[in-house]
Amino acid sequence: MGVFERYLSVWVGLGILAGVGLGSLAPGVFQAVAAMELAQVNLVVAVFIWIMIYPMMIQIDWHAVKDVGKKPQGLLLTLVVNWLIKPFTMAALGVLFFQYLFADWVDPQSASEYIAGMILLGVAPCTAMVFVWSQLVKGDANYTLVQVSVNDIIMVFAFAPIAAFLLGVTNVTVPWETLLLSTVLYVVLPLLAGMATRQLLGRRSPTAVGALVARLKPWSVVGLIATVVLLFGFQAHTIVSKPGVIVLIAIPLILQTYGIFFITWWGAKLLKLPHNVAGPACLIGTSNFFELAVAVAISLFGLNSGAALATVVGVLVEVPVMLSLVAMVNAWKPQTA
Repeated sequence: MGVFERYLSVWVGLGILAGVGLGSLAPGVFQAVAAMELAQVNLVVAVFIWIMIYPMMIQIDWHAVKDVGKKPQGLLLTLVVNWLIKPFTMAALGVLFFQYLFADWVDPQSASEYIAGMILLGVAPCTAMVFVWSQLVKGDANYTLVQVSVNDIIMVFAFAPIAAFLLGVTNVTVPWETLLLSTVLYVVLPLLAGMATRQLLGRRSPTAVGALVARLKPWSVVGLIATVVLLFGFQAHTIVSKPGVIVLIAIPLILQTYGIFFITWWGAKLLKLPHNVAGPACLIGTSNFFELAVAVAISLFGLNSGAALATVVGVLVEVPVMLSLVAMVNAWKPQTA
C-alpha cells in the first residue's frame, strides 16, 4: 500500500478540517462551486467522483460479468437489505430518537422533519461511492457493477412508493433528472470509458491494465479527499452555526449505518459468500444516494427545512463512517484469501 492508502483516515480527517476551515474563511468561493450544478448534481463533485471510480471501471471484465448470475446470493442479500430492511430500520430509529430520546431537546415540528430526512436517506441506497468502497476492500469489480446496476433499476420503481408509505404522504415525486443524470455521470460514462481503456490496453500487453490501475490508485484517493473538502466546505456555515443539531441527527444515522453493516455481514457469513463479494455487499447496504435524498427533501419540505438538513448531515457522516467500515472489512479478510 502507498502512503495515501495507508494513512487514508488521516488524510480524510485533514480534509474535513480543511473543508470546514476554508468554507468558513472563503464562503463565497464554495458557494460559487456549489452553484455549478445540474439537476441537483454538483458537476465539480462529479468530476472528483469520476477520478475515484475510473480505476475500478477499468478492472471490469465483461466476460466475467455474465458469471455473476451463477452466484446470485450476494446480489439477493444486497437487495433484501436495501429494500426490505434498511428503509424501515431508518424510520424506526428516527422515531425512537426524535420522538422519544431527544424529545426534550427538539420541538415536534423539527423532529418530524428530521425523521423525514432520515427516511429519505434510508430509501436511497448508494450508487457512485460504492465503487470506491469496493475498490478499497479489493471487492469483485464485476459483481459490484451488477449489484449497483440492479439496485438502480429497482430504485426507479421502489423509491417513491416506499418513501410515500414511510413519510405518510400521498405522493412523492421522484426527481427523474437527478436520478438519471447521476446514473449517467457516475455509472454509465465512467463504465464506457473504462471499457474503452481496457480494450485499448489489452491490445498492447496482458499487464498493461494492471500497470495503469496501479498508477491511477493514488489519484483515486486524491479524488476522495478533494470530494470531502468540497462537501464539508459547502456546509461549513451549518456545521459551525448548528453543531448541536448536527450531533443529534448524526447519532441515529451512525447507529443505522453500523447496524445495517453488521446485519449484512451476518447474512453474508450465513450464506458463506466469498470475501470479495461479502465486503462490497455490506458496504452497498450502508451507504446512501445523497443527491437523490437531498433533492427530494428540498422539493417536499424546502431548502431550509429540517428534512434537508438531515440529508446533508447524512452526507457529512458517510465518508468517515464508511472508512471505518472499510477498515473492518479489510481487518476481517481471511489470511488465506
